[in-house]
Amino acid sequence: MRQRRIFRPATAPRRWRAPAIGCGLIGAVTLLATAFPREPMRFVPAEQRWSAGAAEVMVVDADTLRLGERVLRLAGLAVPERGMARCGAVDCAAGAADTLARLVRGRAVECLVHGRDRLGRALGRCEAGGVSLNRAMAEAGWALAEPADAVLEGAARDAGRGLFTPGATPPEAWHRSS
Repeated sequence: MRQRRIFRPATAPRRWRAPAIGCGLIGAVTLLATAFPREPMRFVPAEQRWSAGAAEVMVVDADTLRLGERVLRLAGLAVPERGMARCGAVDCAAGAADTLARLVRGRAVECLVHGRDRLGRALGRCEAGGVSLNRAMAEAGWALAEPADAVLEGAARDAGRGLFTPGATPPEAWHRSS
């Protein structure tokens, strides 16, 4: 009588399986190594120059410009949001926006962009007609400036211009130190 086998004998190992898996792994590693750059931001220049003709420049608010399709925030300035502070009979943000609009009216704007703010807007220093907009806003007293322009802000404080008009909402009431 013949014995009956319940289990089938193991098939001979397939000799192609191990090399195929090895080649697949090597291919996957190579693909991953070349797909992702070692320095993710290496293709983005540290600084960019943006410019716009007079017809393409629009003031969005007291520290933000639209240059054609691009939006840029003036770096190193702090200005109150609309309705947050009064400068005499005028809303401080509206007065600052009017001053910025006068500075750029009828002039081409050149900007040096060097980063982004927390909302993703480009940050930069701009000039219109040879006048630095960042410095002019601080000098006119319509913006708190970074330490480099603190002398200009101090002169505006002493003269009582813009945000420092007598009876104006103090900057401490609307400016958050961060």
